[in-house]
Amino acid sequence: MALADSSCAGLETTESRLSCFFNKAIVNVGGDLVKLVPGRVSTEVDARLAYDTNGIIRKVHDLLRLYNEIDVPHDRLLFKIPATWQGIEAARLLESEGIQTHMTFVYSFAQAAAASQAGASVIQIFVGRLRDWARNHSGDTEIESAIKSGEDPGLALVKRSYNYIHKYGYKSKLMAAAVRNKQDLFSLLGVDYVIAPLKVLQSLKDSPAIPDDEKYSFVRKLTPETATHYHFTNKELVKWDQLSLASSMGPASVELLSAGVEGYANQAKRVEELFGKIWPPPNV
Repeated sequence: MALADSSCAGLETTESRLSCFFNKAIVNVGGDLVKLVPGRVSTEVDARLAYDTNGIIRKVHDLLRLYNEIDVPHDRLLFKIPATWQGIEAARLLESEGIQTHMTFVYSFAQAAAASQAGASVIQIFVGRLRDWARNHSGDTEIESAIKSGEDPGLALVKRSYNYIHKYGYKSKLMAAAVRNKQDLFSLLGVDYVIAPLKVLQSLKDSPAIPDDEKYSFVRKLTPETATHYHFTNKELVKWDQLSLASSMGPASVELLSAGVEGYANQAKRVEELFGKIWPPPNV
């Protein structure tokens, strides 16, 4: 359907035509998902714009215009943006317009706190990817501090971010992604959203209501009440800006953010290249 769109086909340059097809395609998918699921649907913003605040905002406005054409209400939509400083700034400006944003590739407390201050609707932390990095690398003080305290670095970041959001009254919802096992799920009870494999979710059916091991208890681990007692240092309570964010992100968050942006940018490029190979379709 996207390739048959006359408004895209009539554009002068190949680059603008392929970008138009790409936008149409992801909005068509988003429009179908809105009909199938309750709640909000998240639409990826082109990761090639991750370091361009104005480019992100223009892209979101373009996508919203296409959603308007197929009568998808704004309150059903989230726009997924990499948590670079430029992405966080774009989220701040978009949220001020009433457009809901979803920050992704969050691997440090600094990113989570800055995104919270920006008013991002959803902040996504990749629990398992931080754990993987910690197994094969060293030299990240945030990760090493969590390990020294006997905590998993990914789970510790979720807990710290959740407590920060709730202690200081930010509106952001927290999403834990790359959840690898049942113990992760129990440790995250109370977080707003979880992304986990189906087999991990199904494993909960085999868990007794009163377990022998307390770590598998269905008691909520994260609550707004316990967040009020969590201690944050003065360094963590700064008003985050580009300089403080850059100086506080350790090697894990820098590497994983960069890898995530590069991977998603390459995927977008491959999709556009595919459109270029099959356009024009028959009868167009």
